[in-house]
Amino acid sequence: MKIGLVIHGPEAVDSGQARKIIEILSTKGNVTAMIAGTMGKTAVIDAHMENVIDIIRSLRPSECIEECIDTQDVIYLLNHGKNIETGMAFTGMVISHLRRKDDKPIVHIERPGSVDGAVIPWNDLAKEYAKAIANELGLSIIGTAGREKETPLEIDGVRVVRRLTGVCPGEKILVNGIVVGSAISFDVSIVAESGYITQIKGGKIKEHGVEKLHNYEQRAPIDLTTAWVKSGRLRSDNFNARTLRSSELELFIGNREKKRCSEGINAVIIDHEAEKAFDIVPGADVAVTIGDDTTILAADILYRLGIPIIGITDGDSDGVSHRTHIFPGSTIMRLIPDSDDVIGKKVLSNVFMDKKSMNFKSLQELKDMITHQAFDAIKYIKEY
Repeated sequence: MKIGLVIHGPEAVDSGQARKIIEILSTKGNVTAMIAGTMGKTAVIDAHMENVIDIIRSLRPSECIEECIDTQDVIYLLNHGKNIETGMAFTGMVISHLRRKDDKPIVHIERPGSVDGAVIPWNDLAKEYAKAIANELGLSIIGTAGREKETPLEIDGVRVVRRLTGVCPGEKILVNGIVVGSAISFDVSIVAESGYITQIKGGKIKEHGVEKLHNYEQRAPIDLTTAWVKSGRLRSDNFNARTLRSSELELFIGNREKKRCSEGINAVIIDHEAEKAFDIVPGADVAVTIGDDTTILAADILYRLGIPIIGITDGDSDGVSHRTHIFPGSTIMRLIPDSDDVIGKKVLSNVFMDKKSMNFKSLQELKDMITHQAFDAIKYIKEY
């Protein structure tokens, strides 16, 4: 039997449950495991499971399941939300995006190892599989009872309202990895008009974050129905960070475009899109990161790949990341308040010539060019 296991987020890996479930499923057939989410990929690397769980591709959970519907006999979705209701709401939305949700058995395993953990069969074909895995994991079974129809989305023409579940007052609210506000109640909804976020009900909007999300004056729209939305911290501290060895790194880069150049260095720029770091950096020698939270998160991700950063920050971190690891050879540039975006634009335009990737003679040449762009705004520079 061909078994597809789709894992979402880092907690299922950090807790050891992903490894346990893969071992159980492997006694029943050939398991193909993949993970959705950037922080989930870092968890897989830290757990030494990159040869067991696919971290190469960047697919949404619904895309992973759709692929498994084409190739596998049964699909398991492993998630670890804040609580059972949050987990079921997440999976309900994932299921609502599937075109062929009844073609193959889809079994949802939520928060295994927790007191409120459960197994949920999301179609009739999944019921027997759900019973079997629930018995082996010592979990209860919960019926969907139409929950896949209880989508947290309200769509009225160009207006989309997306309700968040499991939010606590004071938590930061992220859309596609960028903080757009904070919760002031337990009932929070994000409102978008024509693809542009205009309101956070039950929360306080962060205008600068919304500007970043929509690419400032370009006002680039987003699809709130499919956007990655999260509240709270991106990952707990229950892990030990690990850097891939050169041979392991080659396997990670695989057949993707290698950016390394024979002479000098190749640099990439990550401007408020740290969640795409795994896709942006393969083969690069260094990454220039724009913004405090982008720098914190990208540095931590790239530590796994052995890539140093040059971070351009101004001290306005939102504090959504976990403890950060920074690869030796990195540089953090602290600027005067409210200047990292301005300097970031100058670096993109004048150093990278509006490209995402550029070759330079040396790391020092790149640092000097960035320092020149930021000279009047620099408070201090810290080397690692």
